[in-house]
Amino acid sequence: MKRPTIADIAQRAGVTKAAVSFALNGQPGVSAATRERILAIAQEIGFQPNSAARALTGGKADVFGLVIDRPARMLGIEPYFMQLVSGIQAELAEHHVTLLFTVTEDADAEIGLYRRWWQQRRVDGVFVVDLRVDDRRIAVLEELRMPAVVIGTPQGSGTLPAVWQDDQACVQTVVGYLAELGHRRIARVGGSDSYWHSVLRREAFDSAAAVAGLSAVSVAADYTAEHGAAATVGLLGSAEPPTAILYDSDVMAAAGLGVAQRMGLSVPGGVSIVSWDDSALCELMHPALTALRRDIAAAGSAAARMLRELAAGGHPESVAEAPPALQVRMSSGPVGVPALPASRRGRLTA
Repeated sequence: MKRPTIADIAQRAGVTKAAVSFALNGQPGVSAATRERILAIAQEIGFQPNSAARALTGGKADVFGLVIDRPARMLGIEPYFMQLVSGIQAELAEHHVTLLFTVTEDADAEIGLYRRWWQQRRVDGVFVVDLRVDDRRIAVLEELRMPAVVIGTPQGSGTLPAVWQDDQACVQTVVGYLAELGHRRIARVGGSDSYWHSVLRREAFDSAAAVAGLSAVSVAADYTAEHGAAATVGLLGSAEPPTAILYDSDVMAAAGLGVAQRMGLSVPGGVSIVSWDDSALCELMHPALTALRRDIAAAGSAAARMLRELAAGGHPESVAEAPPALQVRMSSGPVGVPALPASRRGRLTA
């Protein structure tokens, strides 16, 4: 069935298309009676205005954009992004705003998309995730004067407001917990050091371990199960393996648990495992994974409220997430048996 157009309304009302546009957009130029007749006809035939066309005539698109520069296959197994999107969508749907969500192959493609969206007025603003060190996107968005909210540290967000997590406090919580359990050699499997959150967590991890008198090492991965498993093999097969490992994502933590068990280690007797992000996956593992429980959906909702305020001409301040709580489960405990006999180290694969 053909979608109703402004021309259809104009023909039925016996007016010009310009008059219909004035009436639909609440602009002067038509009488009250004509406006009422046009609106009644539009409702009767089921007319829905095109958001891009409405934006180009000075209105709002009522659309916000979210671009994620990661392989699409990762989104189906990464609970963090699904929780974040659910929080954003819950807030936007309440105010009849649409979320335009897509993935790109690299930063250049993402920046190009921002430029096209803003030129065509496809969106009223965007959410920025996975904040990078020396992130080129920030300068482009500032140049475009495009409303944008960063979900990441204000340290790298330029003039853009941010919803951020106190990574240092989170790390101190985990390291302090492990130190109390008697762990003296700990490790962290994080993301790439190209991301701000990875850098901040690594620095906080090293600092907190030094204060507690612990030996600590960080290994970079890419949040996939494959890289999480490979990093775990390297750590547990080393000359002085850690007795506890903190993973930057639940997916990597689950993979690390599987590796430890295949290597013949008991968890937590041989090695304790802690996940940065909590999720249903953490509870379903055996043993269930100790994790930092944070309200990711609430962070998404906060970012959506900030972006609505920014797009309306406001000046929202950056907001810190509520501190997460450490959900202690069976994957962590006091130091137990040695991690792995020396004769078996270095010969195992994930």
